[in-house]
Amino acid sequence: MKRSLRTLGVPPNAWAVDAEIADITRPPLESRLVTLATETKNLRLDLAKAAILVIDMQNDFCHPNGWLAHIGVDVTPASAPIEPLNTLLPVLRAAHIPVIWLNWGNRPDLLNISAGLRYVYNPTGDRIGLGDPLPANKAPVLTVGSWAAAIVDELEQKPEDIRIDKYRMSGFWDTPLDSILRNLGKTTLFFSGVNADQCVMCTLQDAHFLGYDCLLVKDCTATTSPEFCLQATLYNVKQCFGFVTDSQALIDAI
Repeated sequence: MKRSLRTLGVPPNAWAVDAEIADITRPPLESRLVTLATETKNLRLDLAKAAILVIDMQNDFCHPNGWLAHIGVDVTPASAPIEPLNTLLPVLRAAHIPVIWLNWGNRPDLLNISAGLRYVYNPTGDRIGLGDPLPANKAPVLTVGSWAAAIVDELEQKPEDIRIDKYRMSGFWDTPLDSILRNLGKTTLFFSGVNADQCVMCTLQDAHFLGYDCLLVKDCTATTSPEFCLQATLYNVKQCFGFVTDSQALIDAI
């Protein structure tokens, strides 16, 4: 007689239980193998184990009224990922690949933010820095729930997408990102967003150190830093931390 067991946990990291048994075998996800072209070699990968991280596509980093623009940074390059992401993300969702929005969103009281973090982009302490109101609209810089920390209007979040707030350049520090990925059984990560040489690269490096397989989607990634910073990032990803591909190659593989 077949037992009727109840599920505990998030599949595939789930048990099946009743009053007498706990089945902890965790049946694997059904594989969906594809071949993806990258700049160094063709990859054989399993879409059932994949997710995409969209990092920091927020007003403070991308909008002309946001924080970086206010302090004099040309944020025009940060809008480059918008169009390819709007093409790619619906394809990924249709293929049941989770879309994870990883955004900088500080506590209003900044209690978990160190002096070193507040020094970034505010080295004299008398500028507009983390948590300070922007002159244009009074939105507090990179504060969770504010316009400043919101995703740009040109990119649409869907109800099935996952949102995670981060507080460092790496999205793995002091966040539930690793736990969520492990519960979902995701070991292959596509990376996109801004800035390529800062938050995207730091998150990608930490993912690599934690054992994830990392792929940078080049046309869905940008930076407001000088061009040599982007070139160094692409070089280091290919040399040390994973692979570089583009959105069309990913769409073709799917």
